[in-house]
Formats: sequence, C-alpha cells, structure tokens
Amino acid sequence: MQNSFSDFDFSGKIALMRVDFNVPLDEKKNITDATRIQAAKDSINTVLQSGGKVVLLTHFGRPKGKKSEEFSLQSLVPQLEEILGHSINFLEDPTSVNARKWIEDFPEKSLILCENIRFYPGEESGDDSFATQLAKLGDVYINDAFGTAHRRHASTAVLAEKFSKTKFFGLLMEKELHAIEKVLKEGKHPITAVIGGAKVSSKITVIENILPAIDHLIIGGGMAFTFIRANGGMVGKSMVEEDKIELAVDLMRKCETYNVKLHLPVDVIAASEFNNASETSEEDIMKIPFDKMGLDVGPKSRALFHDVILDSKTILWNGPLGVFEMPTFAKGTVALGDAIAEATALGAFSLVGGGDSVSFVKQFGYEDKVSYVSTGGGAMLESLEGKELPGVAAITAKN
Repeated sequence: MQNSFSDFDFSGKIALMRVDFNVPLDEKKNITDATRIQAAKDSINTVLQSGGKVVLLTHFGRPKGKKSEEFSLQSLVPQLEEILGHSINFLEDPTSVNARKWIEDFPEKSLILCENIRFYPGEESGDDSFATQLAKLGDVYINDAFGTAHRRHASTAVLAEKFSKTKFFGLLMEKELHAIEKVLKEGKHPITAVIGGAKVSSKITVIENILPAIDHLIIGGGMAFTFIRANGGMVGKSMVEEDKIELAVDLMRKCETYNVKLHLPVDVIAASEFNNASETSEEDIMKIPFDKMGLDVGPKSRALFHDVILDSKTILWNGPLGVFEMPTFAKGTVALGDAIAEATALGAFSLVGGGDSVSFVKQFGYEDKVSYVSTGGGAMLESLEGKELPGVAAITAKN
C-alpha cells in the first residue's frame, strides 16, 4: 500500500488528519454509534505515540457553509475525549491568523479538534484558497476518512495537494482499500457477491464492474423481482422497475459471458400489505398471487444461498435480502448473516459494505463474525463501481 505512515517519525511534527466523525446523535445529543470515531483511534495514537501533535478535521451534519450551534462539534468534546482516551483542545476557528501559533504552543502529543469544517463554504466547493489556509496548520497530511473519500472537498482532496512528500493514508483508509482489493484483485476463489436492496438501478454499475472478478452472484431484496419479471415470472404487487427489465436481461447475459453463476430467490415470504403484522404466506417467486408482495426470501432460497456461501472463499455483501427492519421479514437476511459468519469462521474472507448491510450487521450483532465492515457507504459503492475516489487519488498522485 502506498504512502503508509506507520514508519514515519512524527516527533516534533503537526499532523493534519482528516477523519469522519459525522456520527448519529439522539435527542439529548448523545452519540448513538461511535464506530467511525473508534475506527480512527489507531491512526491518532500512532502519531501521538511517535511524539507528534494531531489536528483533527471533520464535518458534522449539513450546515451548508454556515456556522450553527446545532452542528458545532464543541458540545461533543467530552464524549469524544471518553471514546478516544485523550484530552482534546478545541480550535474554534481553524482559519484565524493565530491558529498555527495556538497549535504550536501546545506540548508534543497534544490532540486538537477543529470546529466543523463544513461551517466554511470553501470546504464543499473544494476551494483552493481555503485548502491553502488549512495547510498552514500542519506539517503532514493524513486522510483517514474513507466515508468522504468519494468527495472532492477541500479537506478530503485539495488539501492533500499542498503536501507533496508528506501525505499519507491513515490506518483505517489502508484497511478499507485493502479490503476492497482482497475482493476484486486478490480474492481466493470461489468469490461470491451478494447484492441486495430495493432497486437494480442503484446497483447496475457495481454489478457490471465486479462480474469479471467473481464466480457467483446472489441477487436479493426488492431488486430481485425485476430479474424475475425479466424471466417471465408473475410477481404480484412486488416492487419492480419496469423500465429496467431489459437491463436485467442484459445483466443476465453478461453473467453468462463472464461465466458467473447467477442465483435468484426461488421462493418468498409474501404479504398483502407492507406491514410487520400482515398475515404471511410462502410463495413460489415465479407465481406470487396478484394481491401479494414478496418482502423476504423464503426457506428454499435461504438453503440455496447458504450452500453457495459455504462453498465460497471470498464474500462481498452489499444489501439485505428482505425488509429486515420488520422482524417478520428479517429471517432471510439473518440466515444470510449466519451463513457468512459460518463461512468466515471456516476461513473465508468476508467484506460487508453499504448502508443497509452495515446497519443490519450492527443491529444483529455480526460485526465480529465477518472479516471487515466498511465505514464508508457511498465511497464503498463507488470503489466497487470502479470509480477513482478523489480522496484516494489525491494521496497517490505525485505532485
């Protein structure tokens, strides 16, 4: 991996580190999911233990370039101190003329947090002069915010260009990029991709990009019904993207071209209403009654997918198989999670990425049962689509 900072001597240096602390809060402003904060601890500790200072840059919410008490990071400092295990010095205005001197006056191994970087309109517009202002705060730049790597914002991409020889990926970024490489470039075969979710249209480019690398493709969730319709099935009231049926046909042809075995559900748990309390029935996915909709995969599909997963050495999971938010329709996704956990325990490498999959894994306790859970939803998807992420390109570029 390029630009690793693990062996760099940070003694006497100020490291500007872009992290992703855009975390959810409850109504009392308590952090409800600290995963992204905890994921940055290794990089922060590496710099501090080496004798450097760390200046953290992060966004929080959508303040749209304006200062706002609602989106200020200052109120989160006590919780951040507890999670990170370090006292934090809060820099209210990282663009002030005295900011660099203020940072320099702290002893080595100090941790500084800058106010919400999105309070400044130059952040989201990728303004060069704003990035130049930020660059004055540090001697070294580290990007450890995979969740924002797909944005060309000032602190995620433009800032890196100001540090030609002292710019690095953080340890979290290294893990994220390596996990994707382990699936798409270095994966042990058979490689299986499980793609779920509501719409084919949101996953087209992902599927097309991964086909050359994989052996099996499992399709689930609402998007499966578009494929079933393309095969002549009767799907009742189930979700179908009518304008994407031809696309589904084309994707099935491409599976044949790349010798990828496509696995579609064969049965569903159906209901007449989109409601957890609805009366359910097991239906053949090709013959769902006109007044019912499929909301989860059935037992035959679960058994079929289990066998495919257990035969896999590398597994990519992006998207649930049913409406897991409703317990009645979560059984298929739970069965998939169990199968992936079982395969992982037997030595397979499993990567979970994408908002709904990650939410499921956390909610149902699979985080420690899979190999890696990505912290970046949009960035993960764009990586799988084969797109170059601006935050990654800015580190690897020679300038």
